[in-house]
Amino acid sequence: MEAGAELNRLRWRCTRRAMLEMDILLGSFLDKHYAGLTPEQAAVFVALADMEDLELWPLITGKRECENSLQAEVVAMLRNVKVK
Repeated sequence: MEAGAELNRLRWRCTRRAMLEMDILLGSFLDKHYAGLTPEQAAVFVALADMEDLELWPLITGKRECENSLQAEVVAMLRNVKVK
């Protein structure tokens, strides 16, 4: 599959969420930081973007523990995103 099409699909998943806060957070992260991720971090971000908001939001807010250290690393990056 073409990389551009894959990125467009990921952008769709990041910005068409049930929660406006998640649209803004994931969309901003994708625009500002995704290109600089390692392949492993990018895979974790894609997995996070595939989660339902009700599953992901507690990870972002710290109300639920991350599954592993790599997921915790990417979630920490998400928490530090500066949004407009």
